[in-house]
Amino acid sequence: MTTVGRRARGEDEGIRNVLDIDTPLLRQVGRDALSLALIDARNCTLRRFEAYERAGALAVPCLPELNPPLWELGHVAWFQEYWVGRNVERYRGAQADPTRPKLASILPQADAWYDSSRVPHDERWSLALPDAPDTRAYLVDTLEATLDLLSGAPETDEGLYFFRLALFHEDMHAEAFAYMAQTLGLPMPDLPPAEFFAPRDPITVPHCRWTLGSARGEGFVFDNEKWAHEVRLPEFEIDAQPVSWAQFLEFIEDGGYEDRRWWSDDGWAWVQRDARTAPRHVEQVRHGVLARQFGALTQVPLAAPATHVSCHEAEAWCRWAGRRLPFEAEWEAAASLGRRRGFRHGEVWEWTASRFKPFEGFEPDPYRDYSLPWFGTHRVLKGGSRATRGRLKDPKYRNFYLPHRDDIFCGFRSCAL
Repeated sequence: MTTVGRRARGEDEGIRNVLDIDTPLLRQVGRDALSLALIDARNCTLRRFEAYERAGALAVPCLPELNPPLWELGHVAWFQEYWVGRNVERYRGAQADPTRPKLASILPQADAWYDSSRVPHDERWSLALPDAPDTRAYLVDTLEATLDLLSGAPETDEGLYFFRLALFHEDMHAEAFAYMAQTLGLPMPDLPPAEFFAPRDPITVPHCRWTLGSARGEGFVFDNEKWAHEVRLPEFEIDAQPVSWAQFLEFIEDGGYEDRRWWSDDGWAWVQRDARTAPRHVEQVRHGVLARQFGALTQVPLAAPATHVSCHEAEAWCRWAGRRLPFEAEWEAAASLGRRRGFRHGEVWEWTASRFKPFEGFEPDPYRDYSLPWFGTHRVLKGGSRATRGRLKDPKYRNFYLPHRDDIFCGFRSCAL
């Protein structure tokens, strides 16, 4: 059996506050810290759901990038119960057999309501879901059961695997509550303020061998990160920070959205179909950038990263600027080797030039639908945004979306050709 990651017990002893439990080290810590993190994640979920209640926005339009907020809330509890409370192989980790029957749910219709693998997206609007108080009660009951089971879990990566998976899954849905609120124009008061910094010169990363993917025995690993393997990288130059609004504004003012030369075939079709003239939520680009941020018209700081930029737009800007998107391995190497030379990330998810594909020897973990259905069609994004919990901001984490998505908090940085 693999033991808990090498820093786990030392980190557990130092866990004292939310900052301690909101870092990527949560992939490695043991039961005590994990218990606090699960409670923290649940509190975040409830706070962000309450923003919809305060706005009277539990009924939302059926759009591809949205889910009904009540469904989203119940799904979080269902996922935790399904893979922890109902999973008879919960302590076997990634070796668990996903086909083994699960125990009964405490909510008799839970699978019919909340199983995202069985309930098609558009059908979620027609379900007779429990109301908000009953859904909250389901969240309380499932978390209590999870924490009870966690207290007796083996202090191994296998024994803690599904508890960590449930934690990170909930963190992902907390971010979904935030980007859905942005799409709907709803306030989301619990987000930290946006950060931006003075421009820094690009970084040159020398020729190197870089280890892509996660290593065995280092704590929790998502299946699409398996396993660590070496790649050779020639020398390259990469931006120290994501492309700013000031830089992207030049592209807009130069007629970038009207010039076919800068766009891929899919990107140009997307521009024409949606009549795009600027990134999503931007309402004016004269004398700066005015954009809608959680429903409020805001003068966006020009030094801030350009946000809600699709991969199509990122690639078009790069062609216009005579640059390119970094590959996944380049981004990771720069994040590590350039950290002391001004490489910053975490303000926006960053598109890369890499398609979301399995590494050699990939085998899906028990949650089969996490990665497998999306290989080949999606792009890899790296870094994290201000709506992302710090636990997910591990440089090895591979986020992935279709290239037209611009509702998430996404931007990009560029490399020299």
